[in-house]
Amino acid sequence: MPGARLARWAAAVPMAGLALATIYPLVFTANVAMKTRRDYILDRFSPAGSLRWDNLAEAWTGAGMARYFVNSFVVVACAVALLLLLGSMAGFALARLRFRGSSVIFLGCLAGLFIPFQVIMVPLTRVMADSGLIDTYPGLILAYVAQYLPFTVFLMTSHYRTIPAEIVDAARIDGNTVYGVYRRIMLPLGVPALLSVGILDALFCWNDVLIALLMMPSPEHRTLMIGVNALRGQYSDDIPTFASGVLIAAVPVLMIYLFLQRQITDGVTAGSTKG
Repeated sequence: MPGARLARWAAAVPMAGLALATIYPLVFTANVAMKTRRDYILDRFSPAGSLRWDNLAEAWTGAGMARYFVNSFVVVACAVALLLLLGSMAGFALARLRFRGSSVIFLGCLAGLFIPFQVIMVPLTRVMADSGLIDTYPGLILAYVAQYLPFTVFLMTSHYRTIPAEIVDAARIDGNTVYGVYRRIMLPLGVPALLSVGILDALFCWNDVLIALLMMPSPEHRTLMIGVNALRGQYSDDIPTFASGVLIAAVPVLMIYLFLQRQITDGVTAGSTKG
C-alpha cells in the first residue's frame, strides 16, 4: 500500500539520521587516532593515509591506559558480582517471601532510583573518608553498590514476580528451605535477568566519572574514564594520542552493545511487566 510505504520511509529517514549522528563521532575518533600530529593539523577531516598504531601504543603504555584499564576491570567485576548477589537475594525476598515491611522496603528501593548521586555525594564521601575507604578499591566498589543496588533490586524483583508462585510452593512442600528455594529454583530461573542487569550495571560502572573521581583521587588508582579525562590535559597538543585513549575506553562498551544487544534490551524492559 502506498500509505504503508510512506509511513515506513517516514520512520526510516529519521532513524537513519540518528544512526549516522551516532556512528560519525566514533568513525571520526578512529580516523584521528590513525593520523600523525602533522596530518591532523593540516586536515583533521580527511581520511587517514595509513593505519598507524603508534598513537594507540603511546596511549596504552606511555599514558598509563593499561593500568587504568586493569583498575576499571577489577572494580567493575567486583562491584557487578556484589550487585548481582545482593540484588538477586533481595529481589527473591521481596517478590516471594511474605514478611512485614516488604512493601515499604520495595518502595524505598523505588525512591532510591529517583535520588541523583549529586544529592548524596557529600555525605557519602565523608562516610568513606571517616571509614578510611577513600582511594581504595573496596571504597569505590561499595560506592558503586550503594548507587546501583536499588536499580538491581527493582529489576530482579520485577523478574521474580513473573515466576509462578506455585513453583516456590512446590519446592517448599518438597522440603527445601528458603535458601534451598533460592539456590535451586529461583537463582537458575533468574539467570536471564541476572545477565541483563549485570550488563547494565557493568556499563553504568564502566562509564562512571563522578563517583570514581571522588573515591580515587590519586593517579595510580584512576579508572579508565578518569584516565581519559586526564589525557585531555596531558596531550592537549597531541590530539591523535588523546583520540587513541578515547578509542581504547570506548572499545569494551562498543563490544558489549554489539554482541549483547538483546540482553540489554531485556534488561531495560524488565521492569515494565506487571507481576
